[in-house]
Amino acid sequence: MLCYPLNCYGGFFFTLTILLLCCFVNNIVVVVAEDPYVYYDWTVSYITANPLGLKQKVIGINGMFPGPILNVTTNWNVQINVKNHLDEPLLLTWNGIQNRKNSWQDGVLGTNCPIPAGWNWTYKFQVKDQIGSFFYFPSTDFQRAAGGYGGIIVNNRDIIPLPFGTPDGDIILLIGDWYKKSHKELRKDVAVGSNLGVPDGILVNGCGPYRYDEKLVPAGISFQIMSVEPGKTYRFRVHNVGISTSLNFRIQKHNLLLVETEGSYTVQQNYTDMDIHVGQSYSFLVTMDQNASSDYYIVASPRYFNSTWTKTDGVSILHYSNSMGPVSGPLPDPPNESDTFYSMTQARSIRWNVSASAARPNPQGSFKYGDITVTDVYVIVNRPAELIDGKWRTTLNGISYLPPSTPPKLAQQFKVLGVYKLDFPNRPMDRHPKVDTSLINCTFKGFIEIIFQNNDTVIHGYHLDGYAFFVVGMDFGVWTENSRGTYNKWDGVARSTVQVFPGAWTAILVSLDNAGIWNLRSENLNSWYLGQETYLSVVNPEIDKTEFSIPENAIYCGLLSSLQRDQAHRYSYNEAPSVSTSSATVLLGLVIVVFGKLIW
Repeated sequence: MLCYPLNCYGGFFFTLTILLLCCFVNNIVVVVAEDPYVYYDWTVSYITANPLGLKQKVIGINGMFPGPILNVTTNWNVQINVKNHLDEPLLLTWNGIQNRKNSWQDGVLGTNCPIPAGWNWTYKFQVKDQIGSFFYFPSTDFQRAAGGYGGIIVNNRDIIPLPFGTPDGDIILLIGDWYKKSHKELRKDVAVGSNLGVPDGILVNGCGPYRYDEKLVPAGISFQIMSVEPGKTYRFRVHNVGISTSLNFRIQKHNLLLVETEGSYTVQQNYTDMDIHVGQSYSFLVTMDQNASSDYYIVASPRYFNSTWTKTDGVSILHYSNSMGPVSGPLPDPPNESDTFYSMTQARSIRWNVSASAARPNPQGSFKYGDITVTDVYVIVNRPAELIDGKWRTTLNGISYLPPSTPPKLAQQFKVLGVYKLDFPNRPMDRHPKVDTSLINCTFKGFIEIIFQNNDTVIHGYHLDGYAFFVVGMDFGVWTENSRGTYNKWDGVARSTVQVFPGAWTAILVSLDNAGIWNLRSENLNSWYLGQETYLSVVNPEIDKTEFSIPENAIYCGLLSSLQRDQAHRYSYNEAPSVSTSSATVLLGLVIVVFGKLIW
């Protein structure tokens, strides 16, 4: 199988030559404009891989598992023509990309009709006013369990310096639990109330583990080697793209200097390890300051697992160019599993760097969220899976979300009644749980407080599309009004995915300045699949000419199927020229954007 060093995912963009090579592989064209455009052609299909020593059908993009890196810069316009070569409908969503005023491009069932098998569709969005580390993945039908994911880098504009020295290289690590069962088998199991069970292993960039234990790890498994130079500092962008397992990330004998999470620069602190929960992304600076007496382990191991872990951890190799030999011996120790406060204390220590500039020249802390009056409060309580009307479902505030055949965003656009309700309760209701299509009715430019109360026995990650929210508090026990006395109203980190520990709560604040319909979901795939999600409806009551209208290439479904025009959706490429016909454009465009020396 292909592990990332063979398909540009090693992340070492040392020179323009390497960057250009990756761009040729991923079929990018850069067009010079005030805000540049990049074009991609992606074919999503099943390919064969053997990440844990057993051949499996996984979801690849352009023949790659994981998919290509989306490497762009603040305010660039992105167009990705996605050809669905699977045997079922497909949507891709962009975890953490806010799609300002353009939820049409969000890639979830509340905003988009899925791309039918045999069709293509072009996503068109701008990474407006964002920087940082994100990832994309297929959002429907449990497909993320089969792959289809990849990393996103949004670089700073040249006029805004990084709040740290320029790294000597970028390394993307996609870590996550993995099952040998197909995504179709897993979703069938979940639908009938079966537990996912223990994952068969942990993958790193689509690769299995280094053979750190000959009894546990069979021979012949492909693993990842990260080749580095002594004395240099690299930026590790680490994403948990798994199904439901929190992971502890660590590099043997190396400190992790946290600098960014999901688009926010953080107060720079050293950690020996970091708990990364499903859907979360972090950036660390790691300096190669060891003596290279051997290689070193890079480890991702399960956290807070409800049963004994007997499978393989995710293990890659950090290889100095002057290494004296392979690594051997035990893996570096994980945190004490019985210390339930360790991970929460660590999470509370992550702070917003209020003096750093990010996408804009003004410091992040110039937005004083702690001084804004809250307009609405929602206490959102989850429950473990339960039978509702004879089917296994999960709920938020007693409601299990049922995606309608017509996306609410489309229904809102065409004023189709009866598709959804704007009646999601702000507290759990004293009634039997039910299945419904209930959205949160938000006030545009309001300031909402959301408290997630986790009544389940596992950690949940909750994600909100379209926004970065401020994490202001978390604790064990039941949230009360008095809990606000513990809130961080100055430098709580802004991010898009937050963990909620079992028997605990997490509070966030959201400034509702991005009009659209936005998905709020559990990132735990089994809970999401069974209905643990809703949407925020944020409608601007005034006419806003900068808000994006429905795309010309929109796919129609459900009650609006009759509006579907005979468009060139079937395996046609509508805008991006191929590499074979546009090599000069790629070279010239990248030279212009990277060096900024030519003016048209």
